Parts: sequence; C-alpha cells; structure tokens
Amino acid sequence: MKLLRVRVPDFRILKNVDITFEPEFIPSIFPLGSQNGGGKSTLLQLIFVLLHCSSDSGKKDFVKNILYGFTINNNSNNRVLAIIDIWNEDKVVKLEFLSYNDSYLRELLISNDNTEVDNDNYLQFSASNQLDKIINKISITEKEIQDLEKAITKLDSVIKIESSEDRRYILRDLIDELRLFGFRTLKLMSRLGLTNTSIEEFKEEVQTRLDIFKLNLEKYYEQREQLKRILQRVLKYLQSENLLYICNYSANSNKNEEEEVLLCRINNIDMNKIEIFMKELSQKIFLAAPSTQVFLFNSKESRKLLFKKQDNETDYYSQLKLAKSKLSGFFTYDFLAVDILIEAFKSARDEDFAEAIKKGEYGNSYKTLINDLNIILSNKNINVDTDLSGVSFKLDKDGLELYPEDLSHGELKRLSIYMWIKYHNIENAIVLMDEIEIAFHPDWQYQIIADLNQWSPSNQYILATHSYELCQALTPAHVKELEPKLLKPEAKN
Repeated sequence: MKLLRVRVPDFRILKNVDITFEPEFIPSIFPLGSQNGGGKSTLLQLIFVLLHCSSDSGKKDFVKNILYGFTINNNSNNRVLAIIDIWNEDKVVKLEFLSYNDSYLRELLISNDNTEVDNDNYLQFSASNQLDKIINKISITEKEIQDLEKAITKLDSVIKIESSEDRRYILRDLIDELRLFGFRTLKLMSRLGLTNTSIEEFKEEVQTRLDIFKLNLEKYYEQREQLKRILQRVLKYLQSENLLYICNYSANSNKNEEEEVLLCRINNIDMNKIEIFMKELSQKIFLAAPSTQVFLFNSKESRKLLFKKQDNETDYYSQLKLAKSKLSGFFTYDFLAVDILIEAFKSARDEDFAEAIKKGEYGNSYKTLINDLNIILSNKNINVDTDLSGVSFKLDKDGLELYPEDLSHGELKRLSIYMWIKYHNIENAIVLMDEIEIAFHPDWQYQIIADLNQWSPSNQYILATHSYELCQALTPAHVKELEPKLLKPEAKN
C-alpha cells in the first residue's frame, strides 16, 4: 500500500493542503518540508490516526482526541476533514473522512428507513457507542449477580456451622467481598455469628439486591437487542451510501452541545471488503517522532500536563508511554531502544536454535544481527549481556568499553531507527517520520535517505523535516512543502 494524495481543507493550522506522492518515484521517499509552524507534525499525526485507529474500537479514543475543536459550522450539516487516496493492488481507493451533525444523520436515516421506529430516543448514529456501554453494563451486572448468588450459597452453609468463631470468620470475609454493593456492613458486623436470625436478615438483604440486579439485567438485554436492530438499519443505510461509521465525538467541552459523527466514504472497493481493507491498512501505517513532540491524539487533559511539574505517574510522559502501549504503529526516537535490541537478540537466538533442531546446525541470525549493527556503528562494536539483561559497546580497535556518554545522540538514534524497522519487520508499509534529522550531522541528514532505502526499500517514507540537506539527497520533485516553505541556504563564496 502507498499513500498517493492527501487533501485537508481546514484542520487546525492546515489550510487547503493538497499533496501528491508519485507511486513511480524511486526511492519512494518524500521529504515534507516547511519552516516551524507549517503544520507538518499535525498532518502526519492526522494521517496516522485516521488510518491506524479508525478500524479498531480500542483505538477510537485517539480519533476523538485529535478531533477536539473540529466543529461544524452553524450553516452546514457536515464538514470534510480529510481526503486520502491509497494505492492498493493496482487501484486507487479514496477515503473521504466527513463530520456530520448527529441530529442531521438521524433525520437522514429516518427519511430513508421504511421500518417501524422502536424508540425515538435511540434512533441515532451514536447507537454504536450506546451499544458498547450497554454491553459493558451487562458484563458488570452478570458478574455482580454471580457474586451475590455465591454469597447466598455461603450464607446457607454458615447457618449449618455451630462454632460462632468459624461463623464470624467466614462472614467477615464475605462482607469484605460484598462491601462495594453498599450493604449495611457496620450494623451487621456487630451481630456477626450471634444468631441464625441475623444471618437470615443478611441473606434477605442480599436476595433483595440480587432481585434488583436481575431486573436491571433484563432491562439491559432488551436495550441491547433494540440497539442491535437500530444498528442493522444504520449499517444498511451506510452501506448503500458507501459510508463507514468511525465514531461519535465531542468537538468542545460543553456537554450540552450536540455530538458530531465521523464517517468515511470509501470509493472503488467492494463494501463487503471494506472491513478487511481498513484492518490491513491499519497494520501498514506507522508513525515515528521525537518524544518531545506534542501529540494531538493524546487527550487535551494529558497534553496540558506538559506545562506541569513532571514528578509523578500522571505526568505527560507517563500518558505518552500509555499511548505507545496501545498504538502498535507508534514509535518515539528514544536515545536507545534497549528493549527492542534485547528482544531482537532473543529472537535471533531462538531462530538459530530452531535451525539447529531442524537441520542439525545452528543458524546465522544472531551473527548477522551483530554484523549489521556493527556496520551501523562504524568503529564500535555492540555486545549483549550473557543473561540478556542489557547491552554494552566497545571500541573496535582496542576493545575499550564505552559509556553512554561516549556514544553520540545521533549514533544511538540511528541505531534505534534501524532496530525499529528491522525488529518490527516493517515492509511494504507507509512510514511517517517526524523530524528524523534531529541530532544528525548534516552529512548524516543527507545519508539517512540512503539508509532508509537500504534498510527497507519496499516502504514508502514521508519525512517531515526542517533539513535542506536531507531534501538535497533526492530530486526536487520528491520534495513536498507546506507554507511557510523551507529557506534555501545562502550560496557560499
């Protein structure tokens, strides 16, 4: 898959963006240049979130976060967010991401639906969100019912116990288990183990609560089935219009304001194959960026933490780490991706051992990995600890062990990028990289183009950059620019 064209009419700082990436260009590497404030990072993040998160319900919060502030004008019912053309299997698939007013879509659905309306309050495109909430309530309530039924069984068994001390011990544990249900635990504690009557009273209270939960569960079941019927009509309408529902989102903090709905109109693909296509696309889009970047796909609240003292588990970088754990295609340029390195060594070791079992001789995966890393490091060697707990570096000539300060930021970053691409086997993918030139000498800024093309030439790379040296490593036609455009360096005398 390759990115062919991106159009963003008006999103945050991006205005009238229309960029084409030629599929026939070799190498498939496109610098995206501008001076500071041109919106390069915003554009890469928008592309990544729309393509990586739209098909995964567990990642749609990132879509909602980046859309905060993207409102629909009062005199309109919809607004174009972005149009992205993807080259896939010798054809162009066009993805048009559109925001609509929920009420407008609701009316549109009613006008195109000849079936009876179950409940006017539920007939909204947000039925998907409501169904998720109801399913979650069902799961919680079913677990609560199980706990209460077990409690009643325990209480029946306690009545048969003669020892007051044994009764008291079991009942204390039981009340601790049920404390979240809001029983009158303090009153009951004073009567523990005294009489069967007090236990029967406790059992009656548990049974009353159990009956209420069962009634609630029946109500949730009915709501679930009702929402499923609504969604069937919604999906039928969407399919007829080549539309895919992404999510409902709030464009501002006013809870009384109507929600917007993000849809995607998909052209030139069988609607029955859209789900498979979107999942495959999600796995073929990657974003790499400096960890100091502000990421719009984190929540507004977590972004504000960047201006707070960074000294606890709820600081900005903790929130960024949490986002990285959920976004499989997201990578930040850390000084050295030690975890990735160690996992790569483990993987190479396992491959060699599997080869020994299969053919009677150990493979060369570990040796090849070491050689590749040493080539990148030039005059230094890398070694892994025997217990695979860390790595060390030595000078090539005299074997002198090096400390972290003996390796430059640029060396470590170059090694990290190589390991990220190789370890995750990133091939035939769309790789978005923000400010890749940071910490690189001008010669390395130029060289990184050849590196990427050598490390994984099947990928398409789009590099947001301030570096004119990096742009010079390719033809002028490769270079795409946003306003304000890059300044060419003055000619030397």
